[in-house]
Amino acid sequence: MKAQPPHRPDSPAADSPVARFRRPEDPEWHWLENREEPAVADFLEAANAEFAAWFAPLDDLVERLYHGHLARRELAVHGLRSPLDHYTYWSETAAEADYPVWWRHPNGKPDRAAPFLDLEARAADHDFLELGDMALSPDERWLAWTEDTTGDEMFDLFLARLPDGEPVRLLEGIGPELTWAEDNTTLFFTRYDATQRPESVWRLALAEGVASEPALVLREEDPEFWLGLGKTRSREWLVLESASKDTSESYLIPARAPATPPRCFRPRESGVELSLDHRPGHFYLLHNREAPHFRLDVIDEAQLDAAADADRWQPLIPHRDEDTLEGVDAFAWGLVITERDHEEAQVRLRVMEFDAGHRLTRDERLPLPETPCSLALGDAPHFDQRRLRLREESFVLPVTWIEHDLDSGERTLLKQQPIHGDLRPEELACERLWATSHDGERIPVSVVMRADLAGHPLPTLLYGYGAYGEVLDPWFSVARLELLARGAAFAVAHVRGGGDRGEPWYLAGKLEHKANSFRDFLAARDCLVEHGISDDERIAAYGASAGGLLVGASLNLAPEAFCAAVLDVPFVDVLRTMENPDLPLTTAEYTEWGNPDEPDARKRIRAYSPLDNLAAAPYPTMFLQGSWHDTRVPYWEPAKLYARLTELGTARGPVLLRTDMAAGHGGASGRFKAWHDGARQDAYILWALGMENREA
Repeated sequence: MKAQPPHRPDSPAADSPVARFRRPEDPEWHWLENREEPAVADFLEAANAEFAAWFAPLDDLVERLYHGHLARRELAVHGLRSPLDHYTYWSETAAEADYPVWWRHPNGKPDRAAPFLDLEARAADHDFLELGDMALSPDERWLAWTEDTTGDEMFDLFLARLPDGEPVRLLEGIGPELTWAEDNTTLFFTRYDATQRPESVWRLALAEGVASEPALVLREEDPEFWLGLGKTRSREWLVLESASKDTSESYLIPARAPATPPRCFRPRESGVELSLDHRPGHFYLLHNREAPHFRLDVIDEAQLDAAADADRWQPLIPHRDEDTLEGVDAFAWGLVITERDHEEAQVRLRVMEFDAGHRLTRDERLPLPETPCSLALGDAPHFDQRRLRLREESFVLPVTWIEHDLDSGERTLLKQQPIHGDLRPEELACERLWATSHDGERIPVSVVMRADLAGHPLPTLLYGYGAYGEVLDPWFSVARLELLARGAAFAVAHVRGGGDRGEPWYLAGKLEHKANSFRDFLAARDCLVEHGISDDERIAAYGASAGGLLVGASLNLAPEAFCAAVLDVPFVDVLRTMENPDLPLTTAEYTEWGNPDEPDARKRIRAYSPLDNLAAAPYPTMFLQGSWHDTRVPYWEPAKLYARLTELGTARGPVLLRTDMAAGHGGASGRFKAWHDGARQDAYILWALGMENREA
């Protein structure tokens, strides 16, 4: 495998930022971790200037991609209308706006529509704005929301009396989550500890918009556990969950008596994950106790005092080897179960109905629009609703909202994302391949391309993630059409460490099995070539966050496998990060990567951590992206990788670093800036694939 960029522009100037800011006494560039030192920002700005100078010949391509993307998209977006008890709610984003405006009208009176939260106006004085959570009081008279205006994921709490009360800032620097009790005056929120871990739950009592002093409800002392908030759809119980990456426990508070001390449903048991939902008379327990792929049990609500005794739990869906149970949603009439088929790597929704005696009267799976696809239960605020909103999409199916009538079986199209331009979804082809990894395991590989180019080896962008059990179910992308129209293929490697083939798939790519993820990614790359999908010399890799670790480690194993790589906010300094418990997220990540205080775990992490395994190897050209306010993967990780690769000087093309000085882990918050940033990455990819002169 010897993939080369088809050509190289001029190399970066000899007086590069790396040469000017190099400190011989610190060859690993650890000094970049001190954001208070002025030289750090100076270095990043110098790298940005170098990037801009190198990229200048591609600026015109960036603009063509960006405007081509806009021309394919419906810019004025109207969200689906959702009726609650008193009002119907929806969002509208104007064609020229970055952010939506939220509207409502009294049920049955659409002529009395009025806006109640204008995010476009709130963003006017900020370079960044992210809405954390938005919560309506049950009587729909009060709106509470959290927002972050820097990208560091520290949120401020606001409250407004509807319909047009002036927003009041109640708190600063809290977590994003909010939940109202059913008394219409009590609001629950989370607070962080010094490592930005949601370690405590608090409540505010509100009287006509005047808040009491926050009262502590629950504090989690274990640094590996995070607290979260929720409320059952039955509106009977507030649920506080304390969870690590592999263990959880739930606490209950009656939603109509929010001052009641939280009650632990069942004390945590190491390695056991448990979540619950409620229908009057019963609690439903989704857990992996003696059931690695999860099972669903039920317990009578009258036996809540005995819930800690697992012998009282009655089986509803047993453990199965072929499926993983992923979620349960309770309604007055029964349950919607989310489950995943291991063999097909396909999510499904299952409907179970019960009579008044809790006897099962219906058990069926909802139809799929195609396979593979994404399928999810949409907004369902009413406990007794029998018309389910389903969200469907695939690599060739734009986001589609369907209303499924449980009584008639009728499926009604509510909305489908409109696509404009010369490349229609029906002109695309999608394939599911199966790669064979180093140990014989079969790895799903999804690929989409223009149908008229199928059968010809194409320049290809290969994407992967492979961590935390996250699933890469098929998704439609308008921006991706710019690459596909020019003749590129887009592929996804569903590597172990993700959840694409259920819980076993996740477990087979974490801790001592992490190396499987990297071998799977490379096997997916070779599979694309073997099936005649991809041009062996023109395959680029893309990974973001933990996907950056996947790509970075794969490049160390096979530096000549790809002609280029994009690493966006990449987690590449794994060992050093995991050695620092004062950093955000570190302690909570021990069950994902391991605790380096343990010699075996340290040895494993050291063996694959991208920055710890760099060598004078023929790496491909790389585009590294960081964000100054990123608290999940600090800016210094891509910056260190850029500096050390530049010093090695063995890459087959330029190594470029761009740091967004006004964003966090998710990049730009405004949609136009985010789309422009995406066009920049796509321009680089097209250049690296030798396609920068092709028109859509």
